[in-house]
Amino acid sequence: MKQVRSLGYGLALFALILVQIPVAVVAIVGVLMSTVLGMVFLFEPSMRLIRFLAGIDRKLMHRWVGVEIPVPYRPRPPAPVRGRDGYFHHKGKRYRTALSPKIDIMLVWAISDPATWRELIWVIIDPWTRTVLALGPSYVIGWGIWRTVTEGQYWGLALAVAAFFAAPVALKIYALYALGLLGPTANAHLVGQVNRLNQVRADQVDLQAAELRRIERDLHDGAQARMVAVGMTIGAAEQLLDDDPAAAKALLVKARESSATALHELRQLVRGIHPPVLAERGLADAIRALALDSPLKVKVHTDLRERPESPVESAVYFAVSELLANASRYASRVTIDLSRRGRALRVTVTDDGPGGAKAVPGGGLAGLERRLAAFDGVLALSSPPGAGTTATIEVLDALGTAEEGVPVNAMPSGWRGVLYGACWALCWLPLIPQGLVATFMLIFQSSERSWFLALYMPDPFKWPTVAFMIALGATMLATGIRLAPAPGRNPGVC
Repeated sequence: MKQVRSLGYGLALFALILVQIPVAVVAIVGVLMSTVLGMVFLFEPSMRLIRFLAGIDRKLMHRWVGVEIPVPYRPRPPAPVRGRDGYFHHKGKRYRTALSPKIDIMLVWAISDPATWRELIWVIIDPWTRTVLALGPSYVIGWGIWRTVTEGQYWGLALAVAAFFAAPVALKIYALYALGLLGPTANAHLVGQVNRLNQVRADQVDLQAAELRRIERDLHDGAQARMVAVGMTIGAAEQLLDDDPAAAKALLVKARESSATALHELRQLVRGIHPPVLAERGLADAIRALALDSPLKVKVHTDLRERPESPVESAVYFAVSELLANASRYASRVTIDLSRRGRALRVTVTDDGPGGAKAVPGGGLAGLERRLAAFDGVLALSSPPGAGTTATIEVLDALGTAEEGVPVNAMPSGWRGVLYGACWALCWLPLIPQGLVATFMLIFQSSERSWFLALYMPDPFKWPTVAFMIALGATMLATGIRLAPAPGRNPGVC
């Protein structure tokens, strides 16, 4: 049951605080010693501890709640390299060993990364927020049942039932709050996109160069050689035409056969560049033609009613062709499904082979991934031993375009825009001063109440007020993240 699982996950998250707090204390002390006492060599190991904790939280949120939190770190800098003179050169100085340059490089890398400081804030405030959102429903259920059993107050039972059904919501709010602090910012997302585009561009240059070499080799070794042979055969026939017409006729027949073979090879070469059936009839019919030519028993299912752009069609066609060629070595039956998922094109190729397939660097499947990456496409492979292979190709934004007049990455409008702005502008108020700071004021029994609401409440309501404020701040942060447009997408299109 979803509620029971959520309560269990919440208790497990709260139990991790027993590990999180000691590790966080060690890491924070290391950061303070590196910044206050100048022991800079402690900074990078301390941040590694914090990133280790953050990595655990990312994995748990993805596995338990289904909220994926991308890793926001900047690329790791390369290690220092020894120069020709035998020294390591760094910032105009020479070093005999790589230790000092490496410490300096890693320190600059960690300090200049915004994710470092956001995770430092997260590791400080997360125990309180996690206690409220992860343990809160279980605590309220226990407290409500206890009040009902011991004092006969049946409203406690109603409160316990409400907390039971609210447990998945509280866990989802915590996951979105973690996404706000541990996920990438807009700038980090753009930097990641630029790095990925640079890598894709380099891969596509290599692929194009390899494709040109293949075409040149096929032309040189195939059609070109045959056409040269045809010319030589016709020349020999010309010399024999007067003296031996029968031999000349035989040479001409041979030349005609060679020209037909060369024409067939040229057609095969053209099909390898861009098949005519793909250009004339579209992706679905082209894949059906592949199925008819395949020695396997291939079933094709499709519900596509529109055609993607020609480069996308070509990339997907050749990817399916490669998968069919791989399946023909081991399988006997293949099922191909073409479907639309929102604006994405999805192609699933399933065979009944022995399984165990995997993408290796330099292999055919790795080449498919590189080809598809140019169109924001991915290749997911599931191939357990003895259970066949399922390859899923998904190309984002391959079908349909953004609505005209609506800018990409447009901010929410109307009441959603007002709510979005209010959540991002005010989420810090209940979360930090009214929640976390008030918590420390209560722990240390401060006589100064200032503007902290919880300190003005009667004693039985002080801690519930603090918990409510923390939950409210995390909810506002999660709502702001939820309403934010996805980078590079149109919020008006699903």
